[in-house]
Amino acid sequence: MAAVVTTPRIDMEPAVTRTARRAAPRSVARRGQRSSPATYWRRRAVAVAVGVAALVMAAKAGAALGDSPLAVPERRPATPNHVVRPGDSLWSIAARVDPGGDPRAVVDELSAARGGRPLVPGEVVTVPR
Repeated sequence: MAAVVTTPRIDMEPAVTRTARRAAPRSVARRGQRSSPATYWRRRAVAVAVGVAALVMAAKAGAALGDSPLAVPERRPATPNHVVRPGDSLWSIAARVDPGGDPRAVVDELSAARGGRPLVPGEVVTVPR
């Protein structure tokens, strides 16, 4: 046998009743109506300020993260070094360093920098630029 329990429904009124006040409707700019020139320029100034602030924040974030890898210049040694191989001469080193140019100027600079000493295989020669 199933027991069915019913509870009586009690309608209660709220203790405090509020009276709703209706506000007067505001005028809304409709399509085709323009706002005043002051409002137009104020909105433009705020848009520009927000854009500049976003740009500055993006630049600072990029700098804090180490910039982009595309912005890093290719690193090359300031003065190229050359390891002397057996059979090398000042002329062959100059031709290898500047293949398209006249090697005589480079040979003269190498000779002056070395002070007339002979080349030794395995020696590292700094090529002047």
